[in-house]
Amino acid sequence: MRAVVQRVNSASVTVDGETIAQIGHGLLVLLGVKTGDTDEDAGRLARKLRALRVFEDADGRMNLSVEDAGAELLCVSNFTVYGDARRGNRPSFVEAAAPDEAERLYEKVREELEAQGGRFGAHMAVTLVNDGPVTLILDT
Repeated sequence: MRAVVQRVNSASVTVDGETIAQIGHGLLVLLGVKTGDTDEDAGRLARKLRALRVFEDADGRMNLSVEDAGAELLCVSNFTVYGDARRGNRPSFVEAAAPDEAERLYEKVREELEAQGGRFGAHMAVTLVNDGPVTLILDT
C-alpha cells in the first residue's frame, strides 16, 4: 500500500457537484492499493497514519499525532499513486490492485482510521489547503 499524506488546514471531496466529505485541520490521505497487499498491510498502514507525528506541539516541533492534535482525517482512494512513468511518457498502472480487492482494502484502512472518505471508483474533485506544506509518502 502507498499513501501520499498531506497535512491540511482543510480538505474536501466533491462528486458530481456534491461535497461528500470535508475536514478542517488534519490529514488528507491519498491511498493506493497494490496487487498482493493484505489485511495485515492495511492494519499496519492505518496504525502508522494514526501515530504519525506531523502536527506541531507548543514549541513548534512536529511532535503530535492526529489524536494528540485533535485533527481530522480524510482518506481518498487513488490508484494513480502506483503510476510508473520511468519508461516513456504514459504511466503504467500494472502494480495497482484489481478494483474489488483495492476497494475492500481501502475501506478497511478508512474504517480503522475512522476517517471520512471519497467514493471509490468515482471521478472526484479533491480540494485542499496544504499546511506547511507537509507532504509524506508512506509505503508498506
